Amino acid sequence: MRFKKRRSRKPALIIALILAISIAAIFLIFKSKTTNFEIQKSDIANALLSAQFNPTGDIEPQKPLTNPPKVIKAVYATGYSAGSNQKLSYLIKLIKESELNAIVIDIKDFAGIVYYKSESPLVLEYGTNEGRIPKINKLIKRLHDEGIYVIGRVAVFEDQRLPLLRPDLALQSKSTGKPWKNFKGLMWLDTASKDVWDYNIDIAKDALSRGFDEINFDYIRFTSDGNLADIKYPVWDGKTPKREVIKQFFAYLRSALPDAKLSADLFGMTTTNKDDLGIGQTLEDALPYFDAIAPMVYPSHYIKGFIGIQNPALYPYEVVKYSIEEAIKKIAKYEARRETILASASIAQNVGKIEVPPPVRAKLRPWLQDFNIGATYDAEKVQKQIKAVSDAIWSCTPGSQSKPPTVKTCDDRIHNELLGNIVEGWMLWNPRNIYNQEALLIQ
Repeated sequence: MRFKKRRSRKPALIIALILAISIAAIFLIFKSKTTNFEIQKSDIANALLSAQFNPTGDIEPQKPLTNPPKVIKAVYATGYSAGSNQKLSYLIKLIKESELNAIVIDIKDFAGIVYYKSESPLVLEYGTNEGRIPKINKLIKRLHDEGIYVIGRVAVFEDQRLPLLRPDLALQSKSTGKPWKNFKGLMWLDTASKDVWDYNIDIAKDALSRGFDEINFDYIRFTSDGNLADIKYPVWDGKTPKREVIKQFFAYLRSALPDAKLSADLFGMTTTNKDDLGIGQTLEDALPYFDAIAPMVYPSHYIKGFIGIQNPALYPYEVVKYSIEEAIKKIAKYEARRETILASASIAQNVGKIEVPPPVRAKLRPWLQDFNIGATYDAEKVQKQIKAVSDAIWSCTPGSQSKPPTVKTCDDRIHNELLGNIVEGWMLWNPRNIYNQEALLIQ
């Protein structure tokens, strides 16, 4: 008789124990993965929320410099240069190694392109931004961290985008019925249009909210070249003087941007001419509404025979010094006229009848030439312009112009005070954004 071998219970217990451990491990792994998945979902949700709030991936908007320089010394940069890390690094290095302390960056140039992803309602409506400067807030922070004053430039009435979107605001050709173009094939907007005014103000407001320290307005005038007789203005009545239209625009800008630092680019001849140059610009009309006036006193842009010089481009010191001296005279005359009216004994009896000129707000900050037109502009010619701006202030009183130019009519203290209170520096223009470093290095 054969007997059956009794089975041991140990293997069954071991198997059960292994199974229990496995189930527990699977549960823990599942729970861990579930928890991680929930965390991942939360991270994804936060990332999506962040992207929705700031789709460009930019940092938060910046604040203006708390201690901006009193005397501005700037170079100009296109939107393309500002959007190029290589070009921007070159400009920052140039500024840090020289007497420069500021930069002018295109926000909107004559082409009508808004160079960063503006959140201006009108820019979004028209779709005129291209994002050539990918992260504008980060750019401003980078410049501010270097102590650099940042000016945003807005070209107003010469524009190649808005006329296509709003042809009702553009100058029209009487002969073709299409948007009018000047000799260079460029379109212009109607200078009297408040829709155009508001569009550019909207652009400026967004830029100021990003931390730009100042807005510089250019092309703030009527068009000056092309077949002017062929122009049909959709808004301007043709009767209101051009000067009055531009003056109203200046006042409108200031009322819309009451606390902003604003500057205006004017033709260089506004420092010497008594008329509005046929474009509506006078130095006097800008004085109450801007913090700085930037006459473009490029020697190459003056006509043959100006102050007896056959080729003004060859005499940068003489041209710039004369222009700034004449501008200072105009400011002094404006203030004297205002004081005379206010001091008039009859003013109390003629309230509302006598127009009192608004007080002067603006200082002079001319554009200087660093490009080759009419002559080769080397370091010496750039330095002569800079010296001319400073030397023009030595003639401290209007009557001093009759004295020899070598005679100083004010001491160093008064000169330095006027350097900040009447002439607030200068800006260099080169369309390629390559500057004479030798002219700017700290000696």
